[in-house]
Amino acid sequence: MTRRIIVRHGEKQERVRHPEKMKNPLQPSPPKPDWLRVRAPAGKGYERLVKDMRKRTLSTVCEEAACPNIGECWNAGQATFMIMGEICTRACAFCNVTTGKPLPLNDKEPQEVAEMTAQMALSHVVITSVDRDDLSDGGAEHFALVIDGIRKASPKTTIEVLTPDFLRKKGALERLMESPPDVFNHNIECVPRLYPSIRPGARYYHSLRVLQKVKELNPSIFTKSGIMVGLGETDEEISQILDDMRCADIDFLTMGQYLQPTLRHAPVKEFKKPEWFEAQAATAKRKGFLLASCSPLTRSSYHAGEDFAELQKERQERILNKTITL
Repeated sequence: MTRRIIVRHGEKQERVRHPEKMKNPLQPSPPKPDWLRVRAPAGKGYERLVKDMRKRTLSTVCEEAACPNIGECWNAGQATFMIMGEICTRACAFCNVTTGKPLPLNDKEPQEVAEMTAQMALSHVVITSVDRDDLSDGGAEHFALVIDGIRKASPKTTIEVLTPDFLRKKGALERLMESPPDVFNHNIECVPRLYPSIRPGARYYHSLRVLQKVKELNPSIFTKSGIMVGLGETDEEISQILDDMRCADIDFLTMGQYLQPTLRHAPVKEFKKPEWFEAQAATAKRKGFLLASCSPLTRSSYHAGEDFAELQKERQERILNKTITL
């Protein structure tokens, strides 16, 4: 599904990204509170990164998912590469990525991502993708090739992946883990009660099992998962999801405010205050997470490099504390 510009009454309009949602009623959200207002993206770093990405025809989830932190991250020379195209085979009620029939994989993409990583001299890189239910392995082989390419082109760069769930893709996770990243992230997204309406193509306990299995395959890898709030969940449901995540041995929790991409996406039910997020971070630490990043603007890849360094530090401290206790 390519984009085109349609001119009507002197205005430019982008082709509909979500045709499957066009029959949905308009569902306005409450006005954004002041703490969620951010500056429009601008600056030399931002402009340079836009130019470099276009030159290599690479995609970023920062743009496709309309991330509110894009200006800050791109000005700092940080971006999350989105591989396997810009078109997703699923139609989650919260997501701004285009739904449709994807194009074939680009065989040159692993090399292009690796070269861009080296060119940017990234100390930490994040790789994510659309869902590719059309592929026999869900794209696991492609993820592995990208990881291998980065290891070769930029050996000192640590690698974080944010993957789809590989639902009904036997052997896919094992294939990806043959080229292990430093951090494996797969987002739970929301509480299980909301899955039928918010994440209908996924299964809550399957997503938990993906993260648990990564630890079984390679215990040294940091596992990470994120959830959105403000969709109508209760504090009790949030507490339960944190317990479930710890049972799956997840190291790192990210929690942020859901923001409605368009009026035909799921509406925001509530804007949580910054103090609420601070309390959730404290609760997560008490439950045993190595790290918890919880704030209204927190997103999966936000400050990922700094967080990786903090994860290493926290793990080392716990190992030392156990040694001292013994």
